[in-house]
Amino acid sequence: MINTSRQWKLWVTALATGLGAALLLALLSSPVVAADAPNPAVEQMLDRTGSFVVKFLEDFSDMKCTELVSQTKLGKGDKKAYEEDSTYDYLVMTQSPDGDLTLVESRLAEKQPKHKRNLPLLVTNGFSTLLLVFHPSYQASFEFVPLGNETVDGKLYAKVHFRHLRGTRSTAALILRQQEYPLDLEGTAWVDPQSGAIAVISAGLESSMEDIGLRSLHCEVRYGRVPLPGLHESYWLPTSATVDVETPRQHWRNLHRFTDYQRFSTSTESKIAGNQ
Repeated sequence: MINTSRQWKLWVTALATGLGAALLLALLSSPVVAADAPNPAVEQMLDRTGSFVVKFLEDFSDMKCTELVSQTKLGKGDKKAYEEDSTYDYLVMTQSPDGDLTLVESRLAEKQPKHKRNLPLLVTNGFSTLLLVFHPSYQASFEFVPLGNETVDGKLYAKVHFRHLRGTRSTAALILRQQEYPLDLEGTAWVDPQSGAIAVISAGLESSMEDIGLRSLHCEVRYGRVPLPGLHESYWLPTSATVDVETPRQHWRNLHRFTDYQRFSTSTESKIAGNQ
């Protein structure tokens, strides 16, 4: 979700906390665009990646972490005009009422800026799960095209372009002045050909929405294998998210860093035991 502190809210992960029921119903009842003839290679990739995303959500919802957020307002020449840093205790919980996937994001402030200025900063939430584009519940809303292979951080990944099909369920919505606007996103993901793990996913608007004041949106989320304290195994989790938004008069860039992961249930049990 993106939000210019007092006027804007842009939800970039579908069905996250705060999406209104009216928007949800509108998306669920949208007409479905007919799909082209299936491509076996693409279908295999989507099956593999979809299974990975399902497992990712199961693991991620068992975690808590520290989220470090830098909110930057850019001026002329994209020079930094102002910046605020905040720290949150962060976790995402999954719910499936009536079979529909719902994400509930919790962000509890641990550290707030000492000298807050009354500037329209960008508030961004929900980007850790941008890879929901590949979840089985949402794949039918996107067109996927393989773009060959590319090396990222010394490892070979399959490069996949995705584009939202207009008229289908969207994974993103802009909330502006209490109005909600579904977004058509397109972008690229770098996918491990064997495991289906997504290392990097970037996305932006298919076309400008300047009629409502949104000139451009670009986001990039990185994932990686993260070891957890006290455990022998590691987990594939978000490590950073960068969000860049421009309106005709404003330009913002936010950086989210996810650190200090712990198993949520384990840390809770440890705290209770320590208090006895």
